[in-house]
Amino acid sequence: MVKNTLLQVWPIPAFDDNYIWCIHDGHSALLVDPGDAAPALKYLNQANLTLTGILITHHHADHTGGILALLKALGSEIPVYGPATIDIPGRTNPMMDGDKIEIAGPRISLEVYEVPGHTLSHIAYFANMQANVVEPMLFCGDTLFASGCGRLFEGTPTQMSQSLAKFIALPKNTLVYCTHEYTLSNIRFALAVEPNNANLITWAQTAKALREQNLSTLPTTIGQELQVNPFMRCDHKEVIESALQVSGEKSLPTPAHVLAVIRAWKDRF
Repeated sequence: MVKNTLLQVWPIPAFDDNYIWCIHDGHSALLVDPGDAAPALKYLNQANLTLTGILITHHHADHTGGILALLKALGSEIPVYGPATIDIPGRTNPMMDGDKIEIAGPRISLEVYEVPGHTLSHIAYFANMQANVVEPMLFCGDTLFASGCGRLFEGTPTQMSQSLAKFIALPKNTLVYCTHEYTLSNIRFALAVEPNNANLITWAQTAKALREQNLSTLPTTIGQELQVNPFMRCDHKEVIESALQVSGEKSLPTPAHVLAVIRAWKDRF
């Protein structure tokens, strides 16, 4: 759990490795990507929270499957924010790049980023520093993971590279709330790409200790990912050299070319 001055962000485990993020102030709550209604309803009930909104990053069932059951249980008037360019059952507020969302309770202001790659219509929600938030926060769905990035189901390597570039430009202290506990497997691959990365070697030990205690490795930060995540480091020498070796190419002229190689490598790793 991360506590800000008024806001808390709590991970609700779902399925095998999903997190449904609950943003709340002790009274009102938002849910991010509720793929399963049951654990979300259980947590809201136990914490005595009133659901005031749902934020959806993309259309996959493990992120949207609980929407209709939550609305049926808690009220069909609850707004559901999600990407505008694809139909998601239950979505009431279609969101596009640059849109702003103002939530009264819990009090939070969010900016929408379109971040295609994992899916073509994927979006992320960014809360910059404001009165009740100590650090900026990014709810990025399956675009960025701790030490990894999402599989390219619909988008291209260039789109994913451009999406990650939006995150690279965020403040380094931005807390990153991704929606899967993939960290240990991502670290194993990252170490294959950058075996000499001292920050990554240290992070591998820290993450392993957290998981041995059944603790989440999240949130991560943008600054952390810039040090350990090969998909955020496609302009770094060791990442480029590993990509060249794996691909057999003589040159990989852009970060998108490097990302294409290491994402395909990760898919078969």
